[in-house]
Amino acid sequence: MKQQIQDIAERIFPKLVEIRRHIHSNPELSFKEYETCSYVFEKLGKMGLEPQKLSDTGVVCMIKGSGSKVIALRADMDALPIFETNDVEYKSKNEGVMHACGHDVHTTSLLGAAMILNELKSELKGSIKLIFQPGEEKLPGGASIMIKDGVLENPKPEAILGQHVYPELEAGKIGLKSGQYMASADEVYLTIKGRGGHAALPHRNIDPIVIASHVILGLQQVVSRRAKPDTPTVLSFGKIEGKGATNIIPDEVKIEGTFRTFDEGWRKEAHTLIEEMARSIAESMEATCDAEVRRGYPFVNNDEALTYDVRSNAIEFLGAENVVDLELRMTGEDFSFYSQEMPGCFYRLGTGNEARGIKSPVHTSTFDVDEESLKIGASLMAWLTIKELEK
Repeated sequence: MKQQIQDIAERIFPKLVEIRRHIHSNPELSFKEYETCSYVFEKLGKMGLEPQKLSDTGVVCMIKGSGSKVIALRADMDALPIFETNDVEYKSKNEGVMHACGHDVHTTSLLGAAMILNELKSELKGSIKLIFQPGEEKLPGGASIMIKDGVLENPKPEAILGQHVYPELEAGKIGLKSGQYMASADEVYLTIKGRGGHAALPHRNIDPIVIASHVILGLQQVVSRRAKPDTPTVLSFGKIEGKGATNIIPDEVKIEGTFRTFDEGWRKEAHTLIEEMARSIAESMEATCDAEVRRGYPFVNNDEALTYDVRSNAIEFLGAENVVDLELRMTGEDFSFYSQEMPGCFYRLGTGNEARGIKSPVHTSTFDVDEESLKIGASLMAWLTIKELEK
């Protein structure tokens, strides 16, 4: 079976490259993946499968084998609001939108796995539910919406697998971690309201820029003095907007950031702390603060038994030297919603190639992948699924 899968992956590789480049050239933002959804739907239909659209721009499809066991496979399809600067023939045609997080690879790999599994379906000891999901990059997360719309019902899978590009790993390798793996991810929105005026007359104003700086520095205590030292926690601010000028103090300043951790009790407590501290600091300086922490994705938990199987089966397929143990990550992923519903394993697909200069991180304008990784992306997912169905 292993050789069969590898042979099919080699045979369909040119088609996978074509699919990936088409998707990469035509990126769409979260919950606007209409063309991508139709493209995936068409590809599945040409395999003789019967895909269904779900949650507006999502697709779900069954590959039916013998037996009652069902395993789900998931890929996300949305892109990011980034201007691509790569000089390649498959560069984004949608200015300001780019597949800079590898979702084109995820979608292509799942289509490739579907091709392999569909070709081998007479030998399958169960069925596979393919989930092509919108909106991973934007709250409330396409996973949560598809789950509400019944993607995990009729039939209900026993487990779910997902993968994500990892440019830090060379193509041909994968990485994974059992248990807690990726952090919960919440969004922080603060608006400091003061009283603007001429910058040369600061004594007549309530300066929201100065107050905003105090709020940002003060909130660092949430991590340094209120979080337990053994609880990974991050509070970062990535946007500060005060529409003044060199000689104008604005009336208000908007601040946006992210809060991440691995403890649900502390997560809830920290939300309250952030809001209350921001308000109290602003009020102590005669301003006000509208503070809101929007609850985002929970942390990703890789089921220990399933991840043990995935690691063992990946070693059998790729060799022990190509399966790497990973550490905790403070990045977030809405795959977490699936892993709260059933055993899940979310692993990393190596896509880098240092020798060819393919090493840019995700979420950058120069991100790209070694397309040889598509073979592993498709074939390993098919192999892991077959092995799990055989248990």
